[in-house]
Amino acid sequence: MSKAPAHENLAHWDKVAVERRESGHISGNWRRLGAAAGAESIGLSRIQINPGMWSTPAHTHGRAEEIFFVLDGSGLLWQEGVNFDITEADCFVFPGGMGPHTLKAGPDGLDVLAFSENIGDAATFLPRSNVSWLGVSWVETGTLDHPLRLEAAQGPPEVKESSSLRPGNLARLKDVKAVGTSKKTIGRIRRDLGLAVGSHSSGLAQISVAPGKLSCPPHCHSAEEELFVVLEGEGALLLGDEEYELKQGCVVARPPGTGIAHAFRGAGGGLTLLAYGTRRSTDLCYYPRSRKVSFSGIGVIGQISPVDYWEGEE
Repeated sequence: MSKAPAHENLAHWDKVAVERRESGHISGNWRRLGAAAGAESIGLSRIQINPGMWSTPAHTHGRAEEIFFVLDGSGLLWQEGVNFDITEADCFVFPGGMGPHTLKAGPDGLDVLAFSENIGDAATFLPRSNVSWLGVSWVETGTLDHPLRLEAAQGPPEVKESSSLRPGNLARLKDVKAVGTSKKTIGRIRRDLGLAVGSHSSGLAQISVAPGKLSCPPHCHSAEEELFVVLEGEGALLLGDEEYELKQGCVVARPPGTGIAHAFRGAGGGLTLLAYGTRRSTDLCYYPRSRKVSFSGIGVIGQISPVDYWEGEE
């Protein structure tokens, strides 16, 4: 068995370069995990926010959806002028078009994974500084200063007493229904975090894979891209006829259209991972063990028999 990472779509968060962001009340370390694993239409960053500091300027997205998972620490989810306490294993979503939002770390810092859709023509608006990120550049209004410095000049957003209510876009892992599956080769417990927080165009699940069992039948997608992060335990990535060892911090990207099936197998005490995916109604998902094809847009699964290109044509 190969040692991870040993594939262009495998990375480990400890090996990804740190990008330091610091300006006024904004301070933290960023690691671009999705890019390191070769993801194409998905962005994934690990953001470690310094104690008492903020992750980003308050901002809104035009179309791109973001899903966050808290790895460690505590802090505040600030959205549309209201703040909510967040802590380890919380999950929350910012759908495209949602009002301004950002994060503030507590006294011990805040460590989060931020999954997002990479939409080339999407716009990100910073309402307090009146600038927008559009395509490949900032659209500035009456100024030539950098947006982070503009935001720093505004000072941190106003923080009020945290609301005791839980908004619909925020859920705790322990409160999300666990669904177990036990088959001859499949053994897992799955929590659909994306469904719980109301995501629309993307999904996120926590999957615990039993030792010696698979997470799901091996499969590959034509249009949907998936990205996986190992949270704890050990196991293996099955990629076609190859296997790669996995441990905590491993990141696996599965771009669409590769034709190479993948699945995960638990080892030792099992394997727990986050599974993020785009939702594409045009997707075809192929299962080589059974020769099934799933047509996502219409919810139909059928079985096919491969034939030669010229069969029946002459």
